Amino acid sequence: MAKRKALIAGGTGVVGRNLLKHLVDTGEWEIVVLSRRKPDVPGEYEHVAVDLLDAENCRQQLGHLTGITHIFFAAYVDRPELTDWVESNVRLLRNLVEAVEANATDLEHIHLVHGTKWYGNHLGPFKTPAKEGDARHMPPNFYYDQWDYLVERQKGKQWTYSSVRPHAICGFALGNPMNLTMVIAVYAAISKELGLPLSHPGSPGNFHALYQCTDSRLLARAIVWMSTNESCANEAFNITNGDLIRWENTWPRIADYFHMEVGPRRQLSLVKYMADKGPIWDRIVSRYGLRKVPYEQIVSWAYGDFVFTPEFDIISDMGKARRFGFHESVDTEEMFFGLWDQFRAAGIIPAA
Repeated sequence: MAKRKALIAGGTGVVGRNLLKHLVDTGEWEIVVLSRRKPDVPGEYEHVAVDLLDAENCRQQLGHLTGITHIFFAAYVDRPELTDWVESNVRLLRNLVEAVEANATDLEHIHLVHGTKWYGNHLGPFKTPAKEGDARHMPPNFYYDQWDYLVERQKGKQWTYSSVRPHAICGFALGNPMNLTMVIAVYAAISKELGLPLSHPGSPGNFHALYQCTDSRLLARAIVWMSTNESCANEAFNITNGDLIRWENTWPRIADYFHMEVGPRRQLSLVKYMADKGPIWDRIVSRYGLRKVPYEQIVSWAYGDFVFTPEFDIISDMGKARRFGFHESVDTEEMFFGLWDQFRAAGIIPAA
């Protein structure tokens, strides 16, 4: 059987990097990875540096690609204005598809990585557990525009599409600051350096609300599953670890992992309170001989505020994925500890 050929867009992000590693480890795929810098993943694959926002650059850099059977789209660009946010992220997808599709005569599937913002969790309380068929919220939301673009473009074509909707993706990736594991680890390291206990930095309701996460390794397996099973064609699926946590219960275990006392809950804006902590992080890096990653690239405090501010439950229904045949799950607390072990071994966070 001939190998499938994957094209991964966004190969250095927490999703793309771990998807790349998974495909390499299976030995069953030819792989092309698109990113500005080459991923730090060993193995056989072709790396192409391309600016997906530039249609002409896409045509020049990607026009030689043939034999692509699967496109995995995990690219993302942030923008402060909503209209620009939508236009830019749709352009990333459109430029890629239009540059590759003409020569991809064997194209079977295009997969989109989305998330629970589909349900409006970034706007306030939403219906939980969220189901894939729930009504859309008031736009703009580039998830809707990307999905609608694929639905329209696929008409009359042989290929199919799918989309995954995870939440709070956690995984090993360097230089990808929107990673909850790094937010907690760096916050803990700085608190410890200052002689402080580990205080939950969120709102009172957040401390007690139900929350969910998605292990990027589980996510990679789920993405391949839904992209290679005919029953999943043209469907969207929630994918989370399958369990739920409350920070009030998980926080003491996190403090114990970092050998810290649990402090009183403090509602902090991490963006404001951690903005001046770069020199402290540099001191930690120097003392423990850690890898030198710029402070602003190792963690996104805005993402931390996004996680620790909401005072409502965030729950996605996993029933559809189960009914279609995906039954894997991950213990979220054990996921945190395992990933921090990896970050320690890689010299990214302190070992003590």
